[in-house]
Amino acid sequence: MSASPENDTRHSEQKTDLGYIHLQFGDGVGKTTSAVGLAVRAAAAGLNVHFVQFMKPGDSSEVAALENMPGIQYYSPGKHPFIIKGRIEPVHLEHAKKALDRAWEAARGRTQVLVCDELLNTLLFGVLTPDDVLALIQACRGRVELILTGRVAPPEIFEAADYVNEIVKRKHPYDQGVPSRRGIEY
Repeated sequence: MSASPENDTRHSEQKTDLGYIHLQFGDGVGKTTSAVGLAVRAAAAGLNVHFVQFMKPGDSSEVAALENMPGIQYYSPGKHPFIIKGRIEPVHLEHAKKALDRAWEAARGRTQVLVCDELLNTLLFGVLTPDDVLALIQACRGRVELILTGRVAPPEIFEAADYVNEIVKRKHPYDQGVPSRRGIEY
């Protein structure tokens, strides 16, 4: 016997409890894809979403969908050259600062869901510090749902998160020399 609409609380009006911290990290594919899916779900539910990409040039295939989805504000600081290990250049620092500034602007505003795609990679390369990320986490906790993606999650960031999903690569065509494919990996 199914529940009557009056007794069915699965989709009833309920208080939206926002302000949890999500990590999607690891060496496997799907971190950004997961974050895009959450952003689309939240926007479709009427939430105000900001999607900020760090360390990406703003030309990945998901950008067109994000820019055209009502309820989602998309931002990338623009072209981002690859970082050669140990060689951080001023453009990398400037790109990260612009993205972080936009994330802070969103967190202080009317944003309900904030995705900081590849923010964790800024820590991997030393472009931002764990303290930069922890400050954003503290500002969002209890108010703004915050989703962070990237390859690594330092212990202090891991501990500060409420949702932690590690995506592990077990096998990938890249290992056999297949380059990244538009629409699949980016």
